[in-house]
Amino acid sequence: MATSKVEYLGSLRTKCTHLKSGTEIITDAPVDNNGKGEAFSPTDLVATAYISCMLTIVGIYCDNHNIDFKHGVAEVNKIMGSNPRRIEKLEIVVDFSGNNWDESIHQRIIKAAETCPVAKTIENDVEVLFEYQF
Repeated sequence: MATSKVEYLGSLRTKCTHLKSGTEIITDAPVDNNGKGEAFSPTDLVATAYISCMLTIVGIYCDNHNIDFKHGVAEVNKIMGSNPRRIEKLEIVVDFSGNNWDESIHQRIIKAAETCPVAKTIENDVEVLFEYQF
């Protein structure tokens, strides 16, 4: 079974449907690429998927190692390149403050986060800079 279905709605907009759940996401081309910028762009979704995947993998790691995970918030700045137009760099800030983890847990959490499936998928094509707050 397919994972998703994407329908072009016109005016550089798509409707993406997760087939198992029926959840929908609208995408819009960014203003700097002839769009309205009224929703996530496809490249925004890639950048957002990266930090969502990181936090999910950290949650799994913590569950599997009996580590209390109460707080995780991340922001990503996507930097586009040209010739060809593509994601050139992601600048990621991850805030894990409030978890009261010691230094040995910090290093394990970082390792788990940075080896998430999305990270492994784009690791050779996109520069990624991290800032962690504990």
